[in-house]
Amino acid sequence: MAFVLVSHLSKTYKSMLSELLGKVTKMPVAEARGLTHLLANHIYVIPPNMTLAIEDGGLTAKPLQDANRHGMVIDEFFRSLAEHRKSQAIGVVLSGTGTDGTLGLAAIKAEGGIAFAQDLESAKYPDMPRSASAQFGAADFVLPPAEIAKELARIAGDPYVRHIPEAEDGETLSPESQFAAIFQWVKRSSGVDFSQYKPATLRRRILRRMVLNKIETMGAYLNRLEADHSEVDALYRDLLINVTSFFREPETFEYLKSEIIPNILRNRRSDLPIRVWVPGCATGEEAYSIAILLMESMELSARAPAIQIFASDISKQAIQIAREGLYPENVAADVSPERLQRFFAATDRDYQISKQVRDLCIFAVQDVNRDPPFSRMDLISCRNLLIYLGVSLQRRVLAAFHYALNPDGYLLLGSSESVEAGSDAFRQIDKKHKLYSRLLTSARPPMEFRPSDPVVGLLPIRRLAACVENHFLSELFRHKIGYGDGHEEKPGAARRVVVPLRGGRSSWASETYDVTAPTGAKI
Repeated sequence: MAFVLVSHLSKTYKSMLSELLGKVTKMPVAEARGLTHLLANHIYVIPPNMTLAIEDGGLTAKPLQDANRHGMVIDEFFRSLAEHRKSQAIGVVLSGTGTDGTLGLAAIKAEGGIAFAQDLESAKYPDMPRSASAQFGAADFVLPPAEIAKELARIAGDPYVRHIPEAEDGETLSPESQFAAIFQWVKRSSGVDFSQYKPATLRRRILRRMVLNKIETMGAYLNRLEADHSEVDALYRDLLINVTSFFREPETFEYLKSEIIPNILRNRRSDLPIRVWVPGCATGEEAYSIAILLMESMELSARAPAIQIFASDISKQAIQIAREGLYPENVAADVSPERLQRFFAATDRDYQISKQVRDLCIFAVQDVNRDPPFSRMDLISCRNLLIYLGVSLQRRVLAAFHYALNPDGYLLLGSSESVEAGSDAFRQIDKKHKLYSRLLTSARPPMEFRPSDPVVGLLPIRRLAACVENHFLSELFRHKIGYGDGHEEKPGAARRVVVPLRGGRSSWASETYDVTAPTGAKI
């Protein structure tokens, strides 16, 4: 195991960090310069006014180009480490001021790595570890430094972090029965069926939980799930990890703004709203980024159409974060100063999306595998979901997207995704940016939505049955539904509404649903 120390150093004074560390450890210590090939049991220290990244199989040090990013060097390195080392990446956030490291630690965890944060009692400056352990639930372990060292020594010898996972196509899953039994425990607890997700991705997440719990066999882990419901919940949250960022892959967003949004707006009636769906929205950054693009594109228009952005995710925790629109100060690394000033409000250690942007976005818990889609969409942006789904599930989801889009609507996918499973329903417009248009087909791609198994607790949108052609979600959010009786409406409060459902060709039924409205949203 190699160690890289990234610290906030003075911009003007020579760093003595390497010399000081060399006096208290037997491991070789050196400042990283140029391209350095990493060696086990060596310590590499960031130089002043530099950034570090994993490139070409080694550690690369580059001059810090933007002085405003000086306080974000940990996030930058962690993100690079996560991207290139996947499950071999381990991040540790120690005492420090600010929130640097929070977003990067979440990225490490999302790629199957392991995340540590120093406990607040032992931290002289608790801001960084507090943010890392609280924001997005990024830290797997919150421990004093001595205990972190013991865990690192244990994990270093585990096969999970010593070897890069095999390619997904060639990976075998054994034993199948235990793997299926684990899925059943998760489904029983959450109502979510992961059996048609890509098995290799799920296997890595399960192996990660086994490492964290010091469990060596799948059978022993299954016994743990049977005895400990909290571990079932923890595994479910790990299976849903999906980290995004504002304006991720900036070139794609520039392409949207310069080419696609003008096409959507061209000859648009002012009374016809622009409708966007962001499935798999995670913590909301993608939806808010698109909202900002649309606002910028229409700021000079005298009669601009309304904007309706529907963002959904299977994770209740992620949706709650998205609704609040509160993010660590290090999002400044992904958002221009002009956009920060116009579309965000600075708080103590965070940025919150402004109310004018939040009012355009409605967030809902939704399982695209089971719940009916939105409808009449001009754009669907689904940039980090299909990659986790098996082929049959991809086909079903793409059929839902085809149904949801307007005849001239667009589908935007992630850089590693394609419509291969639904190639007869979409036409590629731009290969680089993974943009597709909806094809008019003589027969609608087959869709089937089934009610999920009953689960304990209230979901913001409960599972619907027999609704293939039902516009429930879009109609629900299109109309404002009040409490009645003169009661004041409270943000985030549950509303009870009666929605008609088509149960067959000639029969209609109605069912009552509890819906949680996001703060500041109008439905």
